[in-house]
Amino acid sequence: MNEYLEKLGIRAKAAAVNLNQESKEERNAALLAAAQELKRSAAEILAANAEDVARAEKKGVSAPLVDRLRLSEKRIEDIAEGLRQVAALPSPLGETVYSYVKENGLKIEEKRVPFGVIGIIFESRPNVAADAFGLCFKTANAVILRGGSDAISSNTAIVNALRRALKGCNIDENAVQLVEDTSRETVVELMKMKRYLDLLIPRGGAGLIRNVMENATVPVIETGTGNCHIYVDDSADIDMAAKIIFNAKTQRYGVCNACESLVIHEKIVDKALPAIYKKLKEKNVEVRADERARISDEFKPATEEDFGKEYLDAIISVKTVANVEEAIAHINRYNTGHSESIITQNAENAEKFLNEVDAAAVYVNASTRFTDGFEFGMGAEIGISTQKLHARGPMGLRALTTTKFYCRGNGQIR
Repeated sequence: MNEYLEKLGIRAKAAAVNLNQESKEERNAALLAAAQELKRSAAEILAANAEDVARAEKKGVSAPLVDRLRLSEKRIEDIAEGLRQVAALPSPLGETVYSYVKENGLKIEEKRVPFGVIGIIFESRPNVAADAFGLCFKTANAVILRGGSDAISSNTAIVNALRRALKGCNIDENAVQLVEDTSRETVVELMKMKRYLDLLIPRGGAGLIRNVMENATVPVIETGTGNCHIYVDDSADIDMAAKIIFNAKTQRYGVCNACESLVIHEKIVDKALPAIYKKLKEKNVEVRADERARISDEFKPATEEDFGKEYLDAIISVKTVANVEEAIAHINRYNTGHSESIITQNAENAEKFLNEVDAAAVYVNASTRFTDGFEFGMGAEIGISTQKLHARGPMGLRALTTTKFYCRGNGQIR
């Protein structure tokens, strides 16, 4: 094993043991100190971030991806606020999940406990470094972070601030460590550190997630990409639909809960689509539509690939359907299990959509942009899980715990 990674693993294991011995109050105080240190270090962090942004722009990285990378005073304050919110949340540690007393008096309790050491592999967004630390630390997990090379300066500055805060609270600063070697070989080795990592969580694009799922020997929680749909039913309030789709598509392009695909009932295409496009045109969104939906010369023909694509850009696909059943079938074929929404005034169709669409979050008459740990009241999130084992949807504190059985007896034998 890479000697550098092994040192990180050894330190993380020791830090996890130490962290589990700290009280909830001590961990919460350290989180508040970390939030304060991030604000105090804002100038240092922004200077480092400017280096990353300049490199990205020089490489010709697209504007939405540069936006994901860019920090500001406001974004640093939001990151700090995420840590403060996590500190204020109740800890799931020690929570009794199941209890049973056998006839012979043996008392059995299943309780929530930390995983131990969690590895996070992520791309672009430097806020992930602090978000991941906060949730892992709150649940007494040590974390090893490996960000992308495009954000290495920002990530280093953020993690250094977090480590200073922990040291100032007399807590093992190795509860958070950054892999500063961003080579491909090192990340592949990190995926195989089963001796030291108890769990691995990838956060990023389809390529990163596929690479981790195919190569990791450490248990992985899959955080998927977001080909999110909004279905406009024939009973939809068109003004509501236009506003929701505009928000879901254009508020931020480079996020996994943005709307990438519009599905629309054929009965209202001619009435609804012009109103929707009028809003989208304000932000110069390109429309790629099937034959029935190409009501404007400005629309491009949609291909099969378009219906399954996460654009992360000012582009949206449009598919027309004959009914809610066809909409559900289309969405379940092309979606990534992330977030799906229906705009309708038909209560029966709304319930059918909620029950039959296979996704982590399903909405009625609301934007998909709400799929987020902060918006769901969890504080900062570790990611959006699109798998079905252990965790699904926005992953907050409970998703970073496992369980252990505590069995108390007084001489029972079997």
